[in-house]
Amino acid sequence: MTIAHHIDEATLLRYASGDLDEAFLLVVATHLAMCDKCRKAAHEAEELGGEMLFACEPVELSASSLDRLFDRIGSAESPAIAAPPQTRTPHGGLPAPLRRKIGTRLDDIAWRRIAPGVKKHVIETDPATSSSLYMLWVAPGTAMPEHGHGGAEMTLILSGAYRDELGLFGPGDIADLDEHVEHQPRVEEGEPCICLVATESRVRFAGLFGRLVQPFIGI
Repeated sequence: MTIAHHIDEATLLRYASGDLDEAFLLVVATHLAMCDKCRKAAHEAEELGGEMLFACEPVELSASSLDRLFDRIGSAESPAIAAPPQTRTPHGGLPAPLRRKIGTRLDDIAWRRIAPGVKKHVIETDPATSSSLYMLWVAPGTAMPEHGHGGAEMTLILSGAYRDELGLFGPGDIADLDEHVEHQPRVEEGEPCICLVATESRVRFAGLFGRLVQPFIGI
């Protein structure tokens, strides 16, 4: 598997510093499980963060600081952790971070039809997470409506492929987009395209028809 589209450097720095919410963290961790290049870059960003901490002037902490830290660690749930290298999803399986979250295979996803040739599976996240996390199944040859984004959006291809103004996106590729990008993905022929998506807000459809059906589609 050759991965051509990678995570933006700014996103990797946010990942390394723990500044991503659950939805985006899971997408990034799943991509890292599939991509040697980004996994190496994330490790380097974490090392850089560690060096910056060592360069800081030490400050005095209260006697209870360590106890409070352990309490927070014990009560926290880690939604996604970067997994060991995994360059494919054998037999319909999922990369480890996503598998730990939904505990299933691609073949067993409970899809909900939201439009002709398009199905969706919502992944539950912590109520405190403001972003949305879901999977899309799009039939071969299907073109999504032209749209932009009200904020950040990450789309990770798990199987199949689509093509848009930014190029061809296949398994392992990630589209790390912001509010300035408008595109119209069209799924390649041959097999459905299955994606993992995190969004800060709903997409912004360009045409009247897209805006009319958006409440029913729910993306």
